[in-house]
Amino acid sequence: MSSLIKDVFDYAANTYGVEPDYPFSSAPTYAVLRHLSNRKWFALFADVRRDKLGLSGEGKVDIINVKCDPILSGSLLMQEGYYPAYHMNHESWITILLDGTAPLEEIYQLLDLSYELTMVKPKKKRGGA
Repeated sequence: MSSLIKDVFDYAANTYGVEPDYPFSSAPTYAVLRHLSNRKWFALFADVRRDKLGLSGEGKVDIINVKCDPILSGSLLMQEGYYPAYHMNHESWITILLDGTAPLEEIYQLLDLSYELTMVKPKKKRGGA
């Protein structure tokens, strides 16, 4: 595990009290971070082949997928280190390359946003007259 992934795991543990979960027997290195209340994912960590992201070269790279506001993701995708979501909805999720290209503080902010976007929303009360 890279030190960057460990830093993000530590941040999630300290901020949200969650530990990584490894739900895929066919991909044992893939981890998810889930809400304690609803078990919804707010982050997916994976190691994927470089060509899956359109990168040249051989081997794999570490990534994190986070849910993101579509307006924000449009500007992020124009920056180095950000890609359309690998294996997830391209409108609602983005992939961040975990190689030091994206600043760690920015990754933390996007993890926070993903956490908020995947929280249980209170049901609206129906108004009655």
